[in-house]
Amino acid sequence: MTSDHGNQPLHCLVTGATGYIGGRLVPELLAAGYRVRCLARSPEKLRDYPWAGDVEIVRGDVTDARSLAPAMRDIDVAYYLVHALASGGGFEETDRVAATVFGEQARDAGVGRIVYLGGLIPSGVPEQELSPHLRSRAEVGRILLASGVPTTALRAAVIIGSGSASFEMLRYLTERLPVMVTPSWVSTRIQPVAVRDVLRFLVGSARMPREVNRTFDIGGPDIVTYREMMQRYAEVADLPHRLILPVPMLTPRLSSHWIGLVTPVPRSIARPLAESLRYEVVCREHDIAAYVPDGPGQPFDLDKALRLALQRVREARVTTRWSSASVPGVPSDPLPTDPDWAGGSLYTDARRCDVAASPQALWRVVEGIGGEHGWYSFPLAWAVRGWLDRLVGGVGLRRGRRDTDRLRVGDSLDFWRVEEIEPGRLLRLRAEMRLPGLAWLEMSVEPDGANGARYRQRALFHPRGLLGHAYWWSVWPFHSLVFGGMARNIARTAAGSASPEPASAAVSP
Repeated sequence: MTSDHGNQPLHCLVTGATGYIGGRLVPELLAAGYRVRCLARSPEKLRDYPWAGDVEIVRGDVTDARSLAPAMRDIDVAYYLVHALASGGGFEETDRVAATVFGEQARDAGVGRIVYLGGLIPSGVPEQELSPHLRSRAEVGRILLASGVPTTALRAAVIIGSGSASFEMLRYLTERLPVMVTPSWVSTRIQPVAVRDVLRFLVGSARMPREVNRTFDIGGPDIVTYREMMQRYAEVADLPHRLILPVPMLTPRLSSHWIGLVTPVPRSIARPLAESLRYEVVCREHDIAAYVPDGPGQPFDLDKALRLALQRVREARVTTRWSSASVPGVPSDPLPTDPDWAGGSLYTDARRCDVAASPQALWRVVEGIGGEHGWYSFPLAWAVRGWLDRLVGGVGLRRGRRDTDRLRVGDSLDFWRVEEIEPGRLLRLRAEMRLPGLAWLEMSVEPDGANGARYRQRALFHPRGLLGHAYWWSVWPFHSLVFGGMARNIARTAAGSASPEPASAAVSP
């Protein structure tokens, strides 16, 4: 089947390019010969992606018609890959407004097609009984289908790929718990799909005929229970057989706490995943094959999808992760670089060390911080802070790093996020732990003489209310131990070796 565009190169708009699927879709569209424009609220988060120089990046928000109008200009296909789950309470209304604005602007700009990736809806379940997450996904699909722009609404259940929230949840539960007391939803049937097939369907949907305006269920060839999926993962990963004991009284709320404690997936994301798994989500059709034909071995079976994802993790070749998107409750402003601090008090802990090492050796240690390398000071304090954050629904330390040695803007780094990086000179992290205020950790490297370097470190905290001020002064006595020790150990590590993780300083949180 061919579209009205024939074989002409398409001009595609991708929203959500900083997210898990969007960050992988862009290079696939480029490989197909399409021109790509990315819409991002913070374009600087895309600058370090390997394909950033091959696309047009524009600033905008799907809820803002004024920024969407120019982004839609001359676009053939608009990909809608955003959802407001990370905005916390009220996300359904935000999703509703965003989809409406997006559809209206696409219609007014003469866009040829909208492609949307949503969730697979269980058969026979009244919409009002669905989880808020699935209910919102279904509503967004209906709004886009009614927009007046031909729309392809793909619906997937569990997506299996390196770095996906579903895969990380499965991996950590299976690897860490040889004996599991689990919620009853481990017996619910689901139809997982490999991320490579999802990307194939997304790219192929761009050239559907104009008369196609409908939903398509997408899934792999295997229909399994979550219990079976954990056992299949154990086999692929060469783990012993897991003993899984379902317990009916574990509600989705309790399940999300359980998942949050055992896996890197925070409760805010674990809960909608757990709520969705209560329902049987099995494809009712595979009509997408009429427009995006399956090749040999496609779609991938579950074992192959698991092997590919696990191989990527083991080879540290995970290009995007579920944590690419910001966590709920983390604001984007104000910034510590504002020339005049407009937000009131700003507490600062500043450290400086002269280092008997080259700036390059010092920078390798700075850029390698966190994850497996640790935080170079008082490991128990960092671990306890991570545990406490998990207990109150935060991300804790278990997110680790996307890459063991390299960072880019937007990367998650344990309970921090890379807000700015100037290779060889500056790394600024914004805290995503639960705090009564905003916090940053800034590390910089300067040349010092012919063979030396100077390390500067700043911890900044902008308190929110009286509780924020009380928090700063309650932890202030520990700063010398934590932040002072960090500065000294980073300097010592750089001076002692070119390796960023000597046994004397590296800390595994």
